[in-house]
Amino acid sequence: MDSFTSYDGVELACRVFGDGPPVVCLPGGPMQASAYLGDLGGLSAQRQLIMLDLRGTGQSDMPEDTASYRCDRLVDDVEALREHLGLDRMDLLAHSAGTNLAVLYATRHPERVGKLALITPSVIAVGITISGEARRATALLRKDEPWFPLAFAALEKVLAGQGTGDAFQAIAPFWYRRWDETAQAHKAAEDGQRNSEAAAVFGSEGAFDPEATRAALTRCTSPVLLLAGAVDLNSPPPAMTELAELFPRAELIVQAGAGHFPWLDDADQFVATISAFLR
Repeated sequence: MDSFTSYDGVELACRVFGDGPPVVCLPGGPMQASAYLGDLGGLSAQRQLIMLDLRGTGQSDMPEDTASYRCDRLVDDVEALREHLGLDRMDLLAHSAGTNLAVLYATRHPERVGKLALITPSVIAVGITISGEARRATALLRKDEPWFPLAFAALEKVLAGQGTGDAFQAIAPFWYRRWDETAQAHKAAEDGQRNSEAAAVFGSEGAFDPEATRAALTRCTSPVLLLAGAVDLNSPPPAMTELAELFPRAELIVQAGAGHFPWLDDADQFVATISAFLR
């Protein structure tokens, strides 16, 4: 475990492992420890992975200023990591909610980004709306699964704004290609890795300015890969197409059969796609 001091004196941790050129990895959640990323399906055999534990998560320290959990302020932690690593430019890989942070970093420091891989991205930072109908249509692709009736009933409650903790737990199978022991263990571990207080601040007022971010993205010339899961309820492919259109040099790849964690659903396909892009 490596560590460094960020701009405000908070000690941050990152896991560094693997072989090859480095790629900085930003976890989602939001505000979840990077442990859930594992070794990204074996990507560590192709690249050195530098997995940041965002402040207040994993092995990183808690800040005194809890407002510093806000996504736009976390950009300064990513820049502090780059300086710590001594990299003039760095390749960035981000997952889910962490892609908002990666996008904000790329707009503020475009000259510091080599390649940008966005895995099953969130679209909050750019103001794209994903309708309930789009999520429902994606969910219906799983209608032949044995767990579907209970999970879909819970999803209807969530989409109606009546989602309870039990309902959110019940829709968990939608996030994975296979709701098997591996997926269930991953979900159980993930539940204990998230800083709920920090997550509530991450997207709070002032964190995002979608109009300004969209304008700034037109000036980002780094190659961008958007990897979507074909059955991902969180980031359905139609919304990913809309997101890709905001970048001058973006490629969208939809991984067949994948949910929200494509490195778990088909590790070989995931690693082949990401390593080819980063090569």
